[in-house]
Amino acid sequence: MVSTQDVLNRLGIARLNPGAATGDWIATHGPELISYSPINGQELGRVQTAQRQDLEQVIAVATEAFHAWRMMPAPQRGMIVREIGLELREHLDDLGALVSLEMGKILAEGRGEVQEMIDVADFAVGLSRQLYGLTMHSERPGHRMYEQWHPLGHVGVITAFNFPAAVWAWNALIAAVCGDCIVWKPSEQTPLTAIAVQHICDRVLARHGLKGIFNLVIGSVGDIGEPMLADRRFPLISATGSCRMGRRVGAVVGERLGRTLLELGGNNGIIVMDDADVELAARAALFGAVGTAGQRCTSLRRLFLHRQIAGPMMERLKAAYAQVKIGHPLEAGTLMGPLINRQAVETMQAGLATIREQGGEVLYGGRALEGCYVEPTIVRAPAPLPIMQEEIFAPILYVVEFDHLDQAMAWHNDVPQGLSSAMFTGGLIPAETFLSHRGSDCGIANINIGTSGAEIGGAFGGEKDTGGGRESGSDSWKAYMRRQTVTINWSRDLPLAQGIQFG
Repeated sequence: MVSTQDVLNRLGIARLNPGAATGDWIATHGPELISYSPINGQELGRVQTAQRQDLEQVIAVATEAFHAWRMMPAPQRGMIVREIGLELREHLDDLGALVSLEMGKILAEGRGEVQEMIDVADFAVGLSRQLYGLTMHSERPGHRMYEQWHPLGHVGVITAFNFPAAVWAWNALIAAVCGDCIVWKPSEQTPLTAIAVQHICDRVLARHGLKGIFNLVIGSVGDIGEPMLADRRFPLISATGSCRMGRRVGAVVGERLGRTLLELGGNNGIIVMDDADVELAARAALFGAVGTAGQRCTSLRRLFLHRQIAGPMMERLKAAYAQVKIGHPLEAGTLMGPLINRQAVETMQAGLATIREQGGEVLYGGRALEGCYVEPTIVRAPAPLPIMQEEIFAPILYVVEFDHLDQAMAWHNDVPQGLSSAMFTGGLIPAETFLSHRGSDCGIANINIGTSGAEIGGAFGGEKDTGGGRESGSDSWKAYMRRQTVTINWSRDLPLAQGIQFG
């Protein structure tokens, strides 16, 4: 078993940690925050949180840093991000263990989250030489047109407890090669992971005589979150969390005409057709619904089974659920750790009570166990229940049988959220229908793989109440930059566009 204190020591985490950093750790003035492990309630560490005056100090340092950082050539910025990736490799085991200790996901997933950070760093290094603009042909003789991209400035990154490090990397490492400075407000549930990541960044930047590129501010919504949203010095706020939180972020930032990048609720579904590989579908459904104790934004919530294969599929699922080892996430063989806190357990139990009231039948699990542990749950619904419009952030899987594809597609799309989706089929027609304009309305659509486990090379994000944001791969870097259209007149004439004659 990993020694908690050894992990904390190697990551440079003391018992009482300041709640703000700019390369230098700042003496902060907020109340003390205690990080408790959901595994056993053990106190992991204490943080002296930040208040508005501390945020002002961080922004001042970031502002000064931005003036020099934006002028550094992007490939040189990329080399600094490369060094951060190398440092993350050195601390993969310890940082992965801390993610598990503080958030509760199993060690394989904790290490996987750090590996994702490393992969994003590699992606960002390559991207630093590919911040391309387009050239366009001008309709005016002797004119040249092109577009170029400039850094935005300060990017505020607000992250959730379920991925306490990787989502920061999706934003911060890509924004950094774009020339931005980052101010990170992590979840108050996982402050120590953020502090460990900040230590890694600080060491790399110090080697180059830099500070203020990556900044950390730990504090409450009222003291830190709301001021960040309202502050015009943040042209972009990237926020991950609930749909309710996203609506608040969108309203406040939109009021000042700022930009938002929102990654909100999931409520994801899989459709399993009658010609599907049932064994493959069952394995994907198990990981999608049970992985991270159902606390991923891409977790599987709704499983639509063609009536002809529903029986065999359910037998496989129940047998697989019965083999899921629930317990300490750092122990070998554990497949499901705890929920983040007791409130999450209570929310799950209240949801199950509503499910029963609405006609749902619990086929497996559903019990609250000791501490923050629960049994993963399978619910049979005769048709979509009203509660299925909501996302309960816990391992509850609804199973609904259908007779034809149009019925399944209508049910699948009839929720407010639109993040990840999947279909299992051996047929070309249902697969292409699912991927067509009248198919899945989600930002991610998969065939014969589950809803969880997106690769960093593809842009990640969803539609509808999921917020519309895109992070990580593809051309998501454009969210962190401003586009500028340039026209150069190299002639001695001054023709106007559209053939306009003036004077």
